Amino acid sequence: MNKGDKFTQSFTVSTDIYEGFKSLFKDLNPLHTNEEFAKGKGFTGKVMHGNILNGFLSYFIGECLPTKDVLIQTQEIKFLRPVYENDKLTLIAEIEEIFESVNTIEFKYYFMNQNMIKIARGKIQIGLMP
Repeated sequence: MNKGDKFTQSFTVSTDIYEGFKSLFKDLNPLHTNEEFAKGKGFTGKVMHGNILNGFLSYFIGECLPTKDVLIQTQEIKFLRPVYENDKLTLIAEIEEIFESVNTIEFKYYFMNQNMIKIARGKIQIGLMP
């Protein structure tokens, strides 16, 4: 992997992912579970849990990079727009820095929805294991 390398991965916020998140983490806030409540707050429907995106990042780092010898060290995410059930998301990640002295790589990334609207962005630093 080299500085400037770009990676792209697609995800869908399926009903199974949504229901699984609710079941595992018990976050039943009405913004995430009640259509009318969410619409009353100005959204077009139930807003998906932001941490679903963190799960997609974990999958990307653990399964999509050309090496499995990695460990997430730090992760930052800024939510820019809501995500809704069945949204089709694209993650675009670029290697911003490589710190060879400490075997770490820093990515900047963003997620876009099916309408090409940026919905989240951030940075993630991984360690390369020997």
